[in-house]
Amino acid sequence: MLSGVGPVKVAELTSVFGSPSAILAEKSSSLAGVQGVGAKLADEISNWKRNVDLKSELTLAERAKARIITQADSEYPENLKQIYDAPLTLYVKGAIPDGNILGIVGSRRITNYGRRMAEHLAAAASFAGWTVVSGLAYGIDSVAHQTTVDSGGRTVAVLGGGLARVHPQDHIPLARRVIETGGGVVSEFPMEYMPNKRSFPMRNRIISGMSHGLVVVEAGLRSGSLITAKCALDQGRIVFAVPGEADNPQARGTNSLIRDGAKLTENFDDIIDEFEFLPGMCSASEESSEKPWAKDAGDSSLNNADLSDDERKIVEFVSLEREVSVDQIIAATGVKTSAALSLLMGLELRRILEQRPGKRYVSRG
Repeated sequence: MLSGVGPVKVAELTSVFGSPSAILAEKSSSLAGVQGVGAKLADEISNWKRNVDLKSELTLAERAKARIITQADSEYPENLKQIYDAPLTLYVKGAIPDGNILGIVGSRRITNYGRRMAEHLAAAASFAGWTVVSGLAYGIDSVAHQTTVDSGGRTVAVLGGGLARVHPQDHIPLARRVIETGGGVVSEFPMEYMPNKRSFPMRNRIISGMSHGLVVVEAGLRSGSLITAKCALDQGRIVFAVPGEADNPQARGTNSLIRDGAKLTENFDDIIDEFEFLPGMCSASEESSEKPWAKDAGDSSLNNADLSDDERKIVEFVSLEREVSVDQIIAATGVKTSAALSLLMGLELRRILEQRPGKRYVSRG
């Protein structure tokens, strides 16, 4: 809440004065003696009670049912804590799930191909038990969040402004769904902080910092997603990129990442193969039947126990026909269109159904 005081500056001051509370108790003359702290900033810090309405901020957070956590709290993401400019605090509404985390980012202006790939990767990550983190923006971000909640997974949305300034406002309902399905909405900014050109790159380092790996689905050469990829590389994260058509402007950024060493990514297996060392990950040499998003249809325990009622309706109907369209499946089973599309993707990823040209489905059983 103090202008000009960020994580790096606080770390420098703490090394001199011992603790954040000691910094706030110091006189401006002492603060000004620290290298990189001028008289103006020293005055800002020493007179923080005059410059900051702390009571109002805490009241806003309480009304929004948001928690304010610091690096001293167990809830603070361990991955994020390791980056050199880790946020001093995080405002959290909902939860930040434990476990493996995949960042999915990309262009706001997406093609049908980019949408399909984002849906595939987010759904596969969800079925594999990974949390998906993104930035709640238009395009790839919102597709990643929406697909994750539709697939029964958990996702975290990192904002470029305060929790009381969700941007874009069109995505407020999506933010609610993220929270309702076990994920969270996160920001390092005060509650009513307005997003701006500076805050979005700051947001990007949190997306990559929380993640074990970052996948860029579609991005132009000037896309903010490339800033996120650079943050990921600086933080020692693995960067994945989905290849695109050579004449598509929205693929130039991802193709350039691949030329520069990002892992070419066509499906979720390409991501998992890089993370054999993470808890719960099987090695690349193991059979695909060991992968939770790619179980074999012949596994009777999957057919009987691991299918929801709607999934079972779909599988039973498709098994009776040679080849069926989505419309036929919806008409025969009574499953709503949005739910059917999500369930079909999950059944395809688990290799229970196979999609043929023309978006027609057959059983693998």
